[in-house]
Formats: sequence, C-alpha cells, structure tokens
Amino acid sequence: MLWETLILGSILLYLFYRWATQNFDFFEKRGIPYDKPVPVFGSLIDITLRRGSIFYTIKDLYNKNKESIYGIFFQTTPVYLIRDPELLRKITVKEFDHFMNHRDFFGDSPHDLFTNSLIQLKDEKWKDMRSTLSPAFTGSRLRQMFELINQVAEQSAKYLQQLQTAGNGEGVELELKDYATRFATDVIASTAFGLQVNSFENKDNQFFMSGKKATTFNWKLNLRFTLFIHFKSLMKFLKMELFDPSITNYFRRLVLDALKYRKEQNIRRADMINLLMEARGLFPTESTKSHTRNWTDTEMVAQCFIFFFAGFETVSTLICFAAHELMENPEVQEKVYQEIEEVNERLDGKQVTYEALQSMKYLDMVISETLRKWPGAVNLDRMCTKDIVLEVDGKRIEIKKGETIMIPVVGLQHDPQYFPNPEKFDPERFSSENKDNIKPFTYMPFGEGPRICIGSRFALLEAKAILYYLVRDFRIAPAKKSTIPMKLGNTGFQVAPKNGYWLKLISRSKQ
Repeated sequence: MLWETLILGSILLYLFYRWATQNFDFFEKRGIPYDKPVPVFGSLIDITLRRGSIFYTIKDLYNKNKESIYGIFFQTTPVYLIRDPELLRKITVKEFDHFMNHRDFFGDSPHDLFTNSLIQLKDEKWKDMRSTLSPAFTGSRLRQMFELINQVAEQSAKYLQQLQTAGNGEGVELELKDYATRFATDVIASTAFGLQVNSFENKDNQFFMSGKKATTFNWKLNLRFTLFIHFKSLMKFLKMELFDPSITNYFRRLVLDALKYRKEQNIRRADMINLLMEARGLFPTESTKSHTRNWTDTEMVAQCFIFFFAGFETVSTLICFAAHELMENPEVQEKVYQEIEEVNERLDGKQVTYEALQSMKYLDMVISETLRKWPGAVNLDRMCTKDIVLEVDGKRIEIKKGETIMIPVVGLQHDPQYFPNPEKFDPERFSSENKDNIKPFTYMPFGEGPRICIGSRFALLEAKAILYYLVRDFRIAPAKKSTIPMKLGNTGFQVAPKNGYWLKLISRSKQ
C-alpha cells in the first residue's frame, strides 16, 4: 500500500511538473531571449509570495535585456515584454485591430462584475460600452462634476483643519493613505452613485468599508487572484467569485435601487448612474437613441463597480505619492504654493472654479512627474486577437491569436535613455518647453491608443482638487515616521511604501 501511494504520488507530481513547465520552451523555439522561469511562478515568484513589489519586478525584467522583445512568464503563460517605443506604437495604435483586448485574467462569467466591466469587455461589446460611457468624461461633464468633487475636497480640508485645532499647534502628523482614500471614496460616492457619505465624519460607513475590503490585497485576495488566473474553469465549476459576495451584492443593490428610485422620481444628476439610465433608455437623449444594445443588470452594475474599484485605490495612491514628493522637494512645493496664491488672487476671495484649477500648469507638471516616477499601472497588457507578423530588429516574429504582450510602463518611465536621472523628481520634464522632447510611447501612465484609460481626465481633476486645498492650507513637512527617500514594501501586486505615507501638515495660517 505504501509503495502504491508513493508511486501514485510520484506520477501526480510528475504530471503537475509537466503541466507547470509545458510552455517553458516557448521563446527558445522562436529564438527570442527570455527570463528563465520558475515552475508554477514563472517570472513572478517574488510578487506571488509577497517577497517583493511588482514595481521593482517589472523594472528588473525590463532592464535584464536590451532587445526590443524579451520573453517573460506570468506564472505558466508566456508573455512578450515589449521594450521598443515604435513597436508599442504599432501594437497600441497602428495595428490596434490585432491587439484590441486585454488579457482574459478571470474568465467570462456573465454574472461577475469584474469580467463585465469596461476593462475586461472584448471586441464589439467593449466598443459599445466605451461609446456609452465616453460622454461621462467630456469637458462639459467634468465641469459639471467638478462641483461635486469640490464639495468633497472642501469637506476634507475642513477635516484637516479640525485636526490642527485639536492638536498642539505645531502641526499634525498623519499617515496620508487613509485620508486620501476617504477623499477618493466620497468623490466616487457622489459622482458615480449620487451618495453623500462623508467618510471623514462617518468613518465606518458601508460604502467606504466595502471599498476597503475589495481593494486590500491581503493573502486571501492574492490567493483568489492566483487561483482565478490559473484555474478559471475550476473556479467557475465551484461557483467561486473573485470578490467577496457581500461586497458585490452590496453594489448590485446600490446601483439597481438607485436606477429604480430615480426613474420613479424622475431625478436627474450629473453622475454615472444618470448616464447608465440614459444608455438604457430610461432617460432618452439624442446621443443614446443610436445605441441598440440592451445592457444587462450585471453589465450596468459592473461599470459603476470598476469605476469605484479603480478610483478607490489609483487616485488615492497618486495623491499620496504627489504629497510625499512635495514633502521631499520643498522648492517644488513652494512653486505650487505660489501658483495657488496667484490663482486665488485672480479669484478675489471666490471659491476655486474648474477653469481656475485647469489653469494651474505647474501643478499639472507635478502630477505628470508623479505619474512618471510612481505610475499607478506599472505594466499594461494586450492580447492578440488575430495572427500578425511583426518586423523586429530585422527578424520576423509571428504573434498568434490568444498570445499576450506586456507594456512595461515603469521600465520605460525609469529608463535613463528617455528620462535622464530617472530617480530625480523633476516636474520641469513636463514644462511647455520640454514636454515635446519626450519620446512618444515612453510615457503612458494611463495607456495609449483607443484603450487608453477612459477616466484619466477625471482622476487628474480629483488629484488637482485635493492638492490645491492641501498646499493652500498647509506646508507639507517630514514627520518622525517619514521614509526619505521613499522605499516600497513587499506588497506583491500592489505598489505601496514599506512604512506608509507619513508626513506632517503645518497650518500656513500659523506661520
């Protein structure tokens, strides 16, 4: 019996090894240099085991080889890492019809919110949803939504002022991520769902806590992501969901109840719920009469969910890194403050406006440089939708339907060939005199081509609004727990500092 067990175990172990290494000769057959993979983990062992950060892993893979194409492995899946900007132009723009979709990470369940969101939708479904949602992010819509964003920004500024008043008058030390996340949460609640939650006063409100639970990449969520990537069919058979059902059910009720209530009460508001009602024909407009697709409840809810999921983490992280860089670079912070003072002088005591905020070009430069040094998406992907032959360094490389390419955003944006002294925080790279010197397709924090992030302008507007109030009211200084220079922690698929975003806020009115 013992021998039978050992033999059976050996056979199963061998079969597992064969499965885990079946594609490891993929690039060797094609004559493409590649990173030697680790069985099961591929090129991502440090990320999967949370021994490192995806930020540093992608940078290291980018720097391992200078060829235009380098082979890496996402666990057992071979992936073409593209280093050449001209090749990236071809993939994301010129030959977009061959690389229209993102990689299918989590299957195609008709009930799953993530797989039905704009990020994961494919082909014609993606095109239809993109055109449906695009009106939400036009200049006129953003101008309308700015009033909602500004209300939340003012609330957040008052919260910090209250902390100052309650303190000893020497400034307040705080870990900024919680503050920035509450701001981002309240903005999304207002602009997407029409809710006023005020997470600064109602700290444990369900909207905020649901978002925190959905975006905290602890070992459980890391494991779920890994299992869904490798065993989609098994997860579907077991009826497992990527996110905790309590979270997804909460968002379903939130969106569907809002749709029903607004229809009954004929309530119209400049937010995403209103846009989805127009798309469904509940509030017909000229722009929606041409839309013929009938969107399901899940597809409707999914767009609000991904807007929330992306905004909750991405925007708050951008705010935190920008504030940290202003703390590390006081001369940059002073320039931002002087620009704010000039804007306020023109406003003559009036509330900041959309136009006034958009006129702040140096603040734009600061945010652009923050996104270069600390991109929210350190890598992007595209999946080949039909076979294509690419000319690369004098060689013909055939990429087949279903194969994946990776855009190493953080590698390109930290390449001294394109951004000299890349570890230096230098907003002047994005001045009107210098920004045209940036080589196209080396700076793409929001992607490029038709699949560029639809909400990028909204995210930038959010970040500018909160930074306006933060620098207007406070001088950002190092706290006792501040880490200078910034060091990232071993946070796996998330980009987060080792010791948090600690800083000290000193009221300008007391200086």
